[in-house]
Amino acid sequence: MAGRLGAPLLLRALPLALVLNTTAAAAAASANWWMLGMPNGRQDSLDVSASSHKENCERLRFLEERQRELCALSQNVLRSLRLGTELAIRECQHQFQMSRWNCSTFENSSSIFGGVLSVKSREAAYVHAVSAAGVAYEVTRACSRGELTECSCDIRMRSRKPKGKWQWGGCSEDIHFGEKFSKDFVDSHESRETAEGLMNLHNNEAGRRSIRARMQRLCKCHGMSGSCSVRVCWRKLPHFRQVGDALSARYEGASHVKMVDKKRRRIKKLRAVSRDLKQPNKTDLVYLEESPDYCERNDTMGVLGTRGRLCNRTSMGLDGCRLLCCGRGYQTRVREVEEKCHCRFVWCCNVECEKCRFEKEEYICN
Repeated sequence: MAGRLGAPLLLRALPLALVLNTTAAAAAASANWWMLGMPNGRQDSLDVSASSHKENCERLRFLEERQRELCALSQNVLRSLRLGTELAIRECQHQFQMSRWNCSTFENSSSIFGGVLSVKSREAAYVHAVSAAGVAYEVTRACSRGELTECSCDIRMRSRKPKGKWQWGGCSEDIHFGEKFSKDFVDSHESRETAEGLMNLHNNEAGRRSIRARMQRLCKCHGMSGSCSVRVCWRKLPHFRQVGDALSARYEGASHVKMVDKKRRRIKKLRAVSRDLKQPNKTDLVYLEESPDYCERNDTMGVLGTRGRLCNRTSMGLDGCRLLCCGRGYQTRVREVEEKCHCRFVWCCNVECEKCRFEKEEYICN
């Protein structure tokens, strides 16, 4: 059934539960480290004392050997990995909440996203990119908070000569370490010898670069009586929603590619399927196969379909009834809702509201 992350949203949109069969679970069990972001990946029943975190990581058999090694560095590394994975799943579900595929997750499947990621599609590209970004983001935050002994602030920034009347100082968040850790952890099980491996590696890197490109510069004035004689600046992570939005735009313009084998140099690379198309750069998302049909339920693929989904009758976008319902039409449902109304401020210091009942129309895909 739908996972805990984003569960209220998924349950409102998709009331039907899904039980994936074992064939689907086996077919798409490649990147199992996503289980860190699900309730059954939290290992709440394990001992989380500092002396046992290595044991905890060793028990996470869905991780690759190198991933378990990195996980075992410290208890806070394991925590950062969990937070990064959860962050990525939540962002994916936010970005696709009104699309035919809404980034559904499944607790009873080792593949987490069902069989959807077994297709090397745009959706798989987005999931890999936002997941690599999520790990880099949370590891970087842990560095700046002093939670990881392997890193701290980015002191390299202080040696740079700024362009303007200010200077580097403070605690710049070390996105370079976060990127390096994410690359070591997330990329560890991908192969450069296969088309799918090259695709995943490319999208992982695009996700990480989307953070670096949006790092913010914050400044603080110093001086007598607020004179701002000295202005000290440092770099800060953007809100992760900005990263998710940027990757969503890349998803819309993702490049269809194929693997080419340069035999003379013994190098395999990805190239656009047609010479007439623009070759993707390192920040573009790429995919190898067209997306499956998300309109109808497919238990083998882990596709819930759009029947029973709420749609927007007046929208011409992806959330509109015409597109979301795949031309099947929709039904109108009227239900009574209760909300706070006629709120007023009462001195001092409360806000008192009445409860109003009214009828609300909802539109549900056939």
